[in-house]
Amino acid sequence: MPHRQPDLDLSPRVSDEVRKTTCYMCACRCGIDVHMKDGKVAYIEGNRDHPVNKGVLCAKGSAGIMQHNAPSRLRAPLKRVGPRGSGEFEEISWDEALSLATEWLAPLRETAPEKLAFFTGRDQSQSFTSYWAQNFGTPNYAAHGGFCSVNMAAAGIYTMGGAFWEFGTPDWDHTKLFMLFGVAEDHDSNPIKMGIGKLKARGARVIGVNPIRTGYNAIADDWVGITPGTDGLFILALVHELMKAGRIDVDYLARYTNAPVLVNSDPKSPEHGLFLRDGDDKPLVIDRNTGKLAAFDKPGIRPDLHATHRAAGITHRPVMHLMAERYLDKKYAPEAVAERCGLTVQKIRNIAAELARVAFDEAFTLDREWTDFRGETHQTMTGRPVSFHAMRGISAHSNGFQTCRALHVLQIILGTVEVPGGMRFKPPYPKPVSAHPRPHSNSAPGKPLDGPHLGYVTGPDDLCLKADGSPARIDKAFTWENPLSAHGLMHMVISNAHAGDPYKIDTLFMYMANMSWNSSMNTGGVMEMLTDTDENGDYVIPRIIYSDAYSSEMVAYADLILPDTTYLERYDCISLLDRPISEPNAAADAIRWPVVQPDRDVRGFQSALCELGARLNLPGFVTEDGGQKYADYADYITNHQRKPGIGPLAGWRMGKHGLTHGRGAPNEAQLDSYIKNGGFCVQHIPEDAQYYKPWNMAYQDWAVGIGIFDSPQPYIFDLYAEPLRRFQLAAEGHGERQPPDHLRERIKATLDPLPIWYPALEDGHVDGEEYPIHALTQRPMAMYHSWGGQNAWLRQIHGYNPLYLPTQLFQQHGFSDGDWARVTSAHGEITVPVAHMAALNPHTVWTWNAIGKRKGAWALKDGAPETTKGFLLNHLIHELLPPRGDGLRWANSDPVTGQAAWFDLRVKIEKVRAPDEAHPVLPRIASPVGQGPDELTWKVGK
Repeated sequence: MPHRQPDLDLSPRVSDEVRKTTCYMCACRCGIDVHMKDGKVAYIEGNRDHPVNKGVLCAKGSAGIMQHNAPSRLRAPLKRVGPRGSGEFEEISWDEALSLATEWLAPLRETAPEKLAFFTGRDQSQSFTSYWAQNFGTPNYAAHGGFCSVNMAAAGIYTMGGAFWEFGTPDWDHTKLFMLFGVAEDHDSNPIKMGIGKLKARGARVIGVNPIRTGYNAIADDWVGITPGTDGLFILALVHELMKAGRIDVDYLARYTNAPVLVNSDPKSPEHGLFLRDGDDKPLVIDRNTGKLAAFDKPGIRPDLHATHRAAGITHRPVMHLMAERYLDKKYAPEAVAERCGLTVQKIRNIAAELARVAFDEAFTLDREWTDFRGETHQTMTGRPVSFHAMRGISAHSNGFQTCRALHVLQIILGTVEVPGGMRFKPPYPKPVSAHPRPHSNSAPGKPLDGPHLGYVTGPDDLCLKADGSPARIDKAFTWENPLSAHGLMHMVISNAHAGDPYKIDTLFMYMANMSWNSSMNTGGVMEMLTDTDENGDYVIPRIIYSDAYSSEMVAYADLILPDTTYLERYDCISLLDRPISEPNAAADAIRWPVVQPDRDVRGFQSALCELGARLNLPGFVTEDGGQKYADYADYITNHQRKPGIGPLAGWRMGKHGLTHGRGAPNEAQLDSYIKNGGFCVQHIPEDAQYYKPWNMAYQDWAVGIGIFDSPQPYIFDLYAEPLRRFQLAAEGHGERQPPDHLRERIKATLDPLPIWYPALEDGHVDGEEYPIHALTQRPMAMYHSWGGQNAWLRQIHGYNPLYLPTQLFQQHGFSDGDWARVTSAHGEITVPVAHMAALNPHTVWTWNAIGKRKGAWALKDGAPETTKGFLLNHLIHELLPPRGDGLRWANSDPVTGQAAWFDLRVKIEKVRAPDEAHPVLPRIASPVGQGPDELTWKVGK
C-alpha cells in the first residue's frame, strides 16, 4: 500500500477578523492589523496601507499582544492602606475613587488652584490633558518633553520653525548623504529603518555621530565616535570649514533666512543686537536692486547679505557679518577643537568637504513651478541631497539647546532645509515662533487659567513670574533660570514640591510618569521626597494621585490609583493639535480604538478625566445646565472644538456640502469613518506645495484650507534668534524686567542669539581628574520607557543590562566579561556587571536604560534578572549640580530651556568582587497584582 500522508492544514486560519488601529509600543504610532479569534487578540502585524510604516513592524509592535495580556495590568482603582512606598493598597470602586479625587481637588480649585500640580508622561493626548488643567486653573501642567528632548524641539522652533522626527524627516527618496547625531534605536525606529534601507539600496552614504556604535551607527558608512557633550563644537568646526571655503548657499541665505536682516551694532544703544524694523515691526534688509531699506518680505526685493546701513549715528549690519566674524574665528578651526571632540583634524575636514561636495556638486532640479511669498515665480526646485537627523543624544546636555541650534544652522547654510533631498517638515510644521502661543500662568480661585500653559517666549515680558518676581510655576519653567522652557520641567516638580520652592503644593497628579524609578534623576532621593514627613508626621507632599495601566514602581508611591487601560482597549487621538502622524507630503492624524473590551475594572485615563472634570464643575467639561459635557474621551474627540470648525481630528468633518477634511463642524460618525479607513486620515499636499513650505504660497494657502493656519504665515529662518538677545539685554541692565544678579552673567554667556558652544555645566562642578569618564544611557530598539521590561517576549532580548566599557578602560582595570565594577559619581555609587565593547568612545561607558526593575514591580517573579542584575544609571545623577562654593545649588539642566542634562554625567570606576546582585539593593515593594505565572501562555480560538 502506498504510504498515507498526514492531513496537514497548510493554510491555518489566522483570525476571524482584522481590526486596524495604531500601535503604542513606542512613539512611532505605526499602523497595525490586530487579528482576532473568538473575540481575543491572536496576532499583530503591520498595516500595509498605513502612511507611517507601510506594513513594517518591529519586535516591540509584534510583542504588543504580550503587553496587552501582561500580568502586571492593574485591575481596579486602588486606595493606599499602608505607608507610601510600601505598595499596600485596597481595591475600591470607580465612584469611590472619583469621589475621593473630587473631595481632594474641589477645595483647591475654589481657593488655590496652583496647589494642584498635574504632570503627564509619555501620553499622546497632551492637547487634551493641558485643556483639562487649563480649565482647572492651575499653572502647574507639563508633560515629559522637559526631561526628554525639549532642546531639539525648542531649538528647531526658534531657528527654523520645526526640528526632526515628529516635526520633520529626511527626503529619503532624494538624499545622497545622511548624517545623524545621537539617535537611540527606539526613536522613530520603523520609518528610519525603512529610510536607511532606501539609502543603502541607492548606494547613498550614512554618517553616524554617536559615542556608541550600535543600531543605526553600526550600519553607517562612517562612524564618528565623538566625546559626549562636544557635538556642538564639532558642528561649529564644520560651519567654520564651509564658510572658510565659501561652500555655502548664499542665494538660499539671502532669500529665505535672516542672514541679510540688519542688526543694531552700537554697544551703547539699549537696542544693541536687535533688528532694525519698519513702522509695521517688520525686520529690514537692504534691497540689492535699489540699495535702499526694505521690509524683508516686500515683493520684488533682493536682500543684500553684504550692505550696511547707518542712521542716527548707529551702524546696522546684516546678520551675515556677525556670522562671518564669529565662525571664521580660529577657535572654531578643526585644529582648535579636534582633541576635545575626540576626533582628528582630518576627520573634521573630510566630513565638511563631503557635505559640501554632495550639497553643491551633486545638486539637482525638479521641474516644478512654484511662487514664493515675495510674489516671485520659480520654474524649478533646486535639490541639495544632504539630510540630517538628530534626537536626544545631542539634546540631553546642559549645552544642548545651542548645540541643536548649531546643527540647524549647519543645515541652513548648506541650503538643505525644505528642499528636495534635504530635511522636510511634516504638517502642521513648519510654524514660526510667532504662530505659537506664549505661556500663561495667571491663576485665580474658581477660574480657568488665562491661556495655554506652554508656549514660546519672545523676551522677558513673556516669563511666568509673579508680581514679586518669583516663579509662578512649581517647576520654575519660563523663569530667568530657564527662560525658553517650552515643555516645562517635569524632572524638577517633585524636588521643588518637596522643598516648598517656590511654594508648597497640596496634590501631585501624574499620568504615565515612572518618577520613582527610571524617569527621575536622583532616583533614591526622589523616593525619599515622596515618602518624607514633616514635624507633624504628615507627608511633605500631602496627596499623590497617579494613573497607569501597569503595576509600575511609581504606583507604590501614590495615595490613589486610577487604573488605565491597555492601548488596545481605549480611544486615543493622535491629533494635528498635538503630535500627529503626518509625513512631508501629507497631513495625517489617527486614532486608537477599543479593538477589545477590558476584562478588568479599568478606564481610559482621558475618559476618567472627562467625568472628574464634570464632578469638579470645570467650565470646559460641563454643559450650561451643569451636566457632564463629554460622556467619555470618544465623545470629546468627536464633539470638542478648539475653535469653530477645528477639532481634535481633521478627517470626515461636516462641511456645507457634506463630509470634508480639515475644517468643519463635528460629525457624530467621525470615529466610525476613521475605523473603516484603518484608523487614520491622510490629506495630501499638492505637488507644487510639497517643498519650500515656509515660503511657498501654494503650501501656505493649502495649510489655511485644512485649518493649520487661519491666514498665511510665511517667514524666514532665524540664524540669529532675536528673542535670546532680548534676554541678554535685560541681563546687561536694559528694560523694566530684570533678572536676579546671580544669573546675569550666565544669561549673557548662554543665551547668545548666534549658536555657541560651552562645556557641560557639570564639568565646572566636578573634578575632571577624579571623575574622568563620561557615562551615558540609551534605549534599545526592543524597549520603550520601562514597559518592555515586563513583556514576556521582549524580556528574552534584554533580561538585564551590563555596563559597557571601551577597550582601554576594560584592559586598564583588568576586567573580564561578567566581572563587576563600582561606578561612582559626585552624587552616588552603583555596583554593576561589566562587558567589553570596542566600538565606543575611549572616554565613555554606557548601558541600556530602563532594563533594571524594582523588586515587586511589574508582576515580575522574585529573582527576575531585571531586579538582580539589571540596574539604573539614574542613581548616579542628581537634579542639582554639586556645590561649588558659591552658596547656590544650580539645576542640572540646560540654562536656556531647563532640559535635564542626563548625558553630562562624569564617573570613576573600579573593579570589585561580584556581589549577589546589583547595588543599590532596595526593599521589595508589595504588588497590588501579585506575581505573574512561571509561563505566560494561553490558547486563542477553539
